[in-house]
Amino acid sequence: MGAGAGGMMAAIRAKQISEDVTLLEKKPTLGNKLLLSGKGRCNLTNACELDEFLARFSKNGEFLRDSFKKFFNQELMDFFQTRGLKLKIERQLRVFPVTDRSSSILEVLKDELEKLQVKVICKAQVDDILLEEGAVKGVVIKGGLVLLCTQLILATGGASYSFTGSDGSGINISAKLGHKVIPLRPGLVPLEAKQGYIKELEGLTLKNVRIGFFCGKKQVVSEVGELLFTASGISGPMVLSLSGSVVDWLKEKLAVHAEIDLKPALSKEQLDNRLLREFKSNSRKTIRNTLKTLLPLRLIDVFIRLAGVDSAKVCSQITQEERAKFISLLKGLRLDIISARPLDEAIVTRGGVCLKDINPRTMESRLIKGLYFCGEMIDIDADTGGFNLQAAFSTGYLAGESAALS
Repeated sequence: MGAGAGGMMAAIRAKQISEDVTLLEKKPTLGNKLLLSGKGRCNLTNACELDEFLARFSKNGEFLRDSFKKFFNQELMDFFQTRGLKLKIERQLRVFPVTDRSSSILEVLKDELEKLQVKVICKAQVDDILLEEGAVKGVVIKGGLVLLCTQLILATGGASYSFTGSDGSGINISAKLGHKVIPLRPGLVPLEAKQGYIKELEGLTLKNVRIGFFCGKKQVVSEVGELLFTASGISGPMVLSLSGSVVDWLKEKLAVHAEIDLKPALSKEQLDNRLLREFKSNSRKTIRNTLKTLLPLRLIDVFIRLAGVDSAKVCSQITQEERAKFISLLKGLRLDIISARPLDEAIVTRGGVCLKDINPRTMESRLIKGLYFCGEMIDIDADTGGFNLQAAFSTGYLAGESAALS
């Protein structure tokens, strides 16, 4: 039930073992969210080692150890490469198809479904699951059609990008069947800031910067990387990776602020020496022109305004106090974070079906015989870099195998 990455892989693995496999999808086409992954390029996995891979999950990574022992990154890469799709490994060990198109991944999956003769039914919205004596008996599809089955794999995704069909409906059905659901919240999501000048910087990307988020004594700090200003706040890989902690703090109605280190490679003392050299060699130039060697053009006017300095002032007139203000801003440009973007705009959903209700060795429900789970609908989420998609493929593979062998 659900033809995303996890659902398609589950159907493929199940059909390799069992004669009778049907894949249900509520949308007219398969793999709608998969097509959006990796900005349309599909970062299908990461080539790092298992322990490092598990560490990239926010809290529940250990639950996936059995799934990954069964079907991990090398097996996934082999799956596509032996079917004619070449892959490449980019920086941070992220794996992409050489075509740079998500559609290439989807075509391999669809071809395999067709080759194995998996029955695929689109526009099939499951409204209910039929049970008999605590075991799966079938599903009721919108319109009244009943399909009987003894094993059912739920692979309906989370609740982000709902237009792709990932609208949380499978999670709601799971809750109705008695499974505990960890509250859904956005993961890998852009953040909104209070400062009005953000709008002036929309679309500006800062490279080789660092950001830290602070909430009382709590803090999370990124590695050096890229940051993107949006119409209402900030995004980019660093922000998305740390957004989970920020979302949790905001949920508790705590004050959160960010500090952007625009020059992480330099200490305050080194920056001071550099500014002194720049101001001395450009003593007759305006501060606005001189800052072009330190900052992107679009950031300069905002920066000078925040420092409270006249942009027409020449470098020889800059006081020690003003220079100290520049250094302070360069090492900690502050943003007050007021909210995260909505769940529907998040790359992944945090929360979902509680892992205590799922057997990690089979992906079967501990409450209902013959019911299995995979993919984003379970309470698993990770950093960017191919980790979430691998989890979907791996849990789908294990669920498909377990259901077919049962």
